Amino acid sequence: MATSTEVLSPPVARREEDRSVFAGVAPEGWDPKMPRQSNDSTETLLDPPVAVPDPYGWLRDDKRNNKEVLDHLKAENAYSQSMTKHLGQLQESLYSEFLSSIKETDFTTPRPKGEFWYYTRTFKGFSYKTYCRAPKASESFDIDWDGTKESPILPGEETYLDVNKLAEGKDYCSVGGVKVSPSKKLIAYAADFSGDEIYQLRVKNLETGEDVALKETGSDKLLEIDSVMWGKDDDELFFTTNDEQHRPCRMYQRKNWQSDEPTDRLLAEELDDLFWCSMYKSIDEKFVFFEASSKEVSEIFFLPLDDEHTASEMKLVAARRPKVLYEVDAGHGSWFLLTNVDKSPNMKLMTAPIQADSAAEWKLVEDADGNPIFDGSLAKALDSVTILKTHLVLQGREGGIPRVWTFCLTSKELKRIDFPEDAYDVGLLAHSEMDTETVAVSYDSMLTPPSSIEISLTDDSQRTVLKTKEVPGYNKELYESHRMEFPSRDGETMIPISVVARKETMEKARAGTHVPVHLYGYGSYGASIEADFDTTRLPLLDRGMIYVIAHVRGGGEMGRAWYEEPKGAKYLCKKNTFNDFVDVARILSKTWTKPEMLSCEGRSAGGLLIGAAINQDPALFRCAILGVPFVDVVPTMTDSTIPLTSGEWVEWGNPNEERFHNYMMEYSPINNVKIGRYPACWLTGGLHDPRVAYWEPAKFTAALRHANPDNDNPICMKLDLSAGHFSASDRYKYYRELAYDYSFLLDQLNLADC
Repeated sequence: MATSTEVLSPPVARREEDRSVFAGVAPEGWDPKMPRQSNDSTETLLDPPVAVPDPYGWLRDDKRNNKEVLDHLKAENAYSQSMTKHLGQLQESLYSEFLSSIKETDFTTPRPKGEFWYYTRTFKGFSYKTYCRAPKASESFDIDWDGTKESPILPGEETYLDVNKLAEGKDYCSVGGVKVSPSKKLIAYAADFSGDEIYQLRVKNLETGEDVALKETGSDKLLEIDSVMWGKDDDELFFTTNDEQHRPCRMYQRKNWQSDEPTDRLLAEELDDLFWCSMYKSIDEKFVFFEASSKEVSEIFFLPLDDEHTASEMKLVAARRPKVLYEVDAGHGSWFLLTNVDKSPNMKLMTAPIQADSAAEWKLVEDADGNPIFDGSLAKALDSVTILKTHLVLQGREGGIPRVWTFCLTSKELKRIDFPEDAYDVGLLAHSEMDTETVAVSYDSMLTPPSSIEISLTDDSQRTVLKTKEVPGYNKELYESHRMEFPSRDGETMIPISVVARKETMEKARAGTHVPVHLYGYGSYGASIEADFDTTRLPLLDRGMIYVIAHVRGGGEMGRAWYEEPKGAKYLCKKNTFNDFVDVARILSKTWTKPEMLSCEGRSAGGLLIGAAINQDPALFRCAILGVPFVDVVPTMTDSTIPLTSGEWVEWGNPNEERFHNYMMEYSPINNVKIGRYPACWLTGGLHDPRVAYWEPAKFTAALRHANPDNDNPICMKLDLSAGHFSASDRYKYYRELAYDYSFLLDQLNLADC
């Protein structure tokens, strides 16, 4: 491995050996918000409280302005820069390779809504997207684009929001929830200029170009929101706001927002810290919904969008019940519901009349033979339903693969839309109109770049490719991909993995020659990591690496049972996530590769996975990348003053309760660092991250170094001082940051010169 001639010494964070956080009933002198159990918990709080060592707790600075802390973080960045200074040429090469495999001037597939086609564009040299639309002359479009910035995608194209202009003079700019008003003359959107996910509500007049940030009523303070949508006309806005813990919890209606005295009405508020709230509108635009949900319970209110609704109150679709989740949409005079009621392992599809308190009326949706089309069994998982004029379009999973089904409302026939590859990713594109004879999906795999495909609802063999993502220089024939299963240590569970590599690399591995392997994982919240296409993998594959995704328990790849207790990876079986990952790594290290050539990576809760894995078997990996890693599990989860903590208790458990505390202490990465030779580690963070605070990677970095002062593998942390959880908002800066990550990885695997 190449080394720099001018490497700084790693920063040494001072330790306060008598510093602790307390789990359980708060002792005198320790006064965070009093912890509490979840509503249906039968556990008692730890009393007396238990002290959890937190020697690096001084690195936590909620205001992000403590000079000692900032100086330490800058020293960490300087050290990481010195450790990678000799990799400047490699970083430039990686950055160039990233850019060479994308079409910098490009557009997304136009989607219809009303009298317009809507899409976004990107331009070479510009960091952010522009939002565009063009008049819809017919139900199909014919693109005649010469590939330049100046040429419109469709006749009559107009740009209605240029994020590049909005971002001028700012280090960070993230735009979300761009909504066009009923008259199509205005847009409302949310903008974050710091990365802390505190968004301001803005409205732009598309006729005059005026773009204003709205204020709180009766105040000069800017209105900070979580989400926004229009009501029945241009005078009405709905928005949600957060509490002090950054939890979306309130829904407001603002009437006459353009006047000097707009009126706000609080429609709904959720006071329980375990519940995260959102709002949405039915596809037929007849109802707005307010959903309050935890990981285990949900409750939804509705409000009709008619001439009388301004005087009415929101009503319940169905009251919350322990362990019952449901989602609802409206169409054809009925509620359509996804729910796990009656303890089904997956979500079932039900329907009911449109009325308040409808739980007693829920009935399974059946086919022509009277069989439930989704009964909530283990056979197939249901994730969403889209209601169209003649069909329901359903998304879910079967055999570990994402699927799309159509259900004809007249013939009662359910059909699955199939694709030729063994493993792939597929999902619906935006559908804003019910009256359609086709459905549009996005399809890709680890080998196949994304395509937008329009499929007939009555004959799915009739397919039209609307757009295929162009990947300059990519030759699919040079690569191969596989779906495989490896056994877990419990002897019962098979862990799916997705594999992609160049063909000559796989030939070497199959012939018994060890090759470098990069293993990626996540495994939390029931979220699935799909076998999708990613151009940023190509520089690794082209340097002779095999890229493997381990679909470990805790995700949703095999349905909700892959996530829930007793055999998934949540609460008191969470260690299944880490064990599955280590089991996959051990098999790989004895077949295609060896520990000296094996690397691993995970982000956020995936960073927790990596932290726990390298603690479990430090010698198994040569290099580990931990992106914005959740590694300070017990100290963080005991303190509900930290944003978003309380709601996470129904994911991990509440460590203020004895049983959960003892279990979490067994895997919390920062509390289980061993003495021994750890792999080279590259940790990243964002100073303004509200989801995984910057001090988590900072504390873990210090703990790894302290426990292993003689470890000759570097432990580096790179902290972005102007970003949050989702890294750089500037796409070019994002590729620059990724080039740093991968240059470190390749250097540690002795591939820097390849």
